[in-house]
Parts: sequence; structure tokens; C-alpha cells
Amino acid sequence: MSMIDYSAARTILEIAWSEVEADPDRVLPVTSEIQAAVDLIFRSNTQAYREVVLGCVLAKIIDPSTDITQPYMNQGPHAFNGRTLDEQVINPFLHDHRIPASRGPYLSVFRRSVQFNDQTRSGLRDTHGYDAALSVIKYAQSLSAEPELHTLFHFLLQIFYGLREAAVIPISRLHRISLEQYEVLITGLLALPSGGRFPVMLVLATFQTIKDYFNLDWSIASQGINVADSASGAGGDITISSGDQILLAAEVTEREVDRNRVLATFQTKITMAGIEDYLFFVRASNYTPEAKPLAHQYFSQGHEVNFLDIKTWILITLATVGSQGRRIFNQHITALLNAPDVPRILKVNWNQQISTLIS
Repeated sequence: MSMIDYSAARTILEIAWSEVEADPDRVLPVTSEIQAAVDLIFRSNTQAYREVVLGCVLAKIIDPSTDITQPYMNQGPHAFNGRTLDEQVINPFLHDHRIPASRGPYLSVFRRSVQFNDQTRSGLRDTHGYDAALSVIKYAQSLSAEPELHTLFHFLLQIFYGLREAAVIPISRLHRISLEQYEVLITGLLALPSGGRFPVMLVLATFQTIKDYFNLDWSIASQGINVADSASGAGGDITISSGDQILLAAEVTEREVDRNRVLATFQTKITMAGIEDYLFFVRASNYTPEAKPLAHQYFSQGHEVNFLDIKTWILITLATVGSQGRRIFNQHITALLNAPDVPRILKVNWNQQISTLIS
């Protein structure tokens, strides 16, 4: 019988999923027949068929000698435990990544001790979906070359990725949490790869909180990630104005700030826009020793260039505005996450952070 290390199986699944997320449009060498069968599987109302196929291919990758047409351990020397694989790996993975999936074990749609063969179809309602799933299972069973199995595996995950991207992902809302929990949350979000989005959203939500809490006449403008400031005419990632006067501009960065970056910022943004107060929001003093002395030189020219640690500044602000201000912050950060242009992976990551925080 095929014994599966379920922890290792989840690891394999997560690694493959991260590769798909990094390049979801990669063209994979899958035959038109398999593509058509997979399309039928994912158009079927029986969501369990998708999990069946994914679990079978994963089991085959883990142990190529597995007979993936036999999902019960008592069915033969090369059978595997399909139900446990689904309960401990496949189904939790799909729900953790907010991918539409069934709630129960996939084998619940089949009779007990079922085998994935032609005889099984007679007892099913959706025979077309089952036939498509069976054709993919038979194809996977015939494969002995690891690259071909991995190609099929990644192709299936690409379709699951498309399902996730097409789904509406509700944002887990923040309720009353302590400052200590905010520190855990912010630390977790800043550690996640987000292309700079989480740091900018956190800083922007904090500025919006300050404005609302103190009833300031600020106008807060922000620009998209990876939009060049010079092209957009912005002083930084976030610009705060009162009327026609720029009060301050802020650049939120995950990259190290060195002397050349400070110099370029001064020449192309600060002087050109007449900005007197410019902030670099960084993580854990992420700037070179030469950057600060140059920033201090600009003070005599009427420009203040300062560096702030993102997490420290946010936590001090949230402590200052009290529980009422923290409720305002919660509203702003969830509103930013709910924006239609925010990648779904960030919404999923946010939900996971909140789930971990309150569990």
C-alpha cells in the first residue's frame, strides 16, 4: 500500500501553488484532450471531481508506484488513502487559499470502497463530469516521467488559481484588538511579499486615521504601486496637502535607502515641488549610514528629510488616538483592501493573518 506523508504532501502543494501564483499565465505543454477534460471537470457542478483529480495527481507525484484508481487502502498493494489525503491536505489547502471547494470529503459523492473506473459512472448523477475526471486520472496513472506529472499538476493548479481570481473574497474585518495584537498583525503583514502594497496601505490608512480623528483639512493623495513619481507628478507615494500647499510627502519603501536615492529624491521631487517636509518610511532602519548625513544637509536649505520605521510610527499613532482612532484605522485599512485593484492574494493573506491573530 502507498503510505503518504501528509505534511510533505502539503509542502509539495504549497510550493507548486506559489510557483503558479508567481507566473499564472505560463503556457504548459498539456494536450488538447487533457485541456478539454479539465475544462469539463471545472464546469461540473460536482466540485468534488476537481479535488479527486488534484489529490490523485499529488499522490502519484509523491509515490509513482501508487495506483490512483484505488483510493481505499484495502483495495490492493498500491492503493492509497484518498479520503485522508483530501481531509488533511487537499480540502484544507483549497479553503486556506479561499479557492471555491466542497465542504465535505470528496469521496462522500461516491459509494464506499469506490474505485475510479468505468463501472463507477453508472451510480452517479453527473456522468459527464465523472468521465472527464476519469480520463485525467487514467492519463496521470499512465505517466511515469516526473516532468509530465508536474506539468499536469501545475496545469490543474492554474485552473484553481483562475477560480480563486474570479471569486469574490470577503475581507475579514478587524474588531477590537489590543496594541500588542496590532504589533503582531503589522509585523506579519510587512513580512509578506506584496510588491510594496501592504506597507503603503498601512501608512496610508494611518494618515487617513490622523486626518479623521483630529478633523484636519488634509487632502491625502496616493498613487499606484510601481508608478513613477516623475511621470505622475507626485511628490511621493503619499502626498498631504492643505489647499494648494503641500504639507508633506512620503515615500514608503521596502528597499534600502542609500545616499544616491536621497540625492535623486531631493533633486527630482523635493526641490521641484517645493516640498519642505519629506518622509522616508522604511523597515527597521533600512537605510545606509551615508543617507542620513546627506538628509541633514538639506535642513539648512529649508527642507526636512526624515526617516521613520513603519511599524513603530503606526503603533505610536494607534496608541495616541485611542480606541476610537483605532476603529477609524480598522475601517480605512479594510476599505483599502476591498479596492477592486488589490490582488486577491493580498486579501487572502490578510484574512490568514486575521485568522491567526484571533485564533
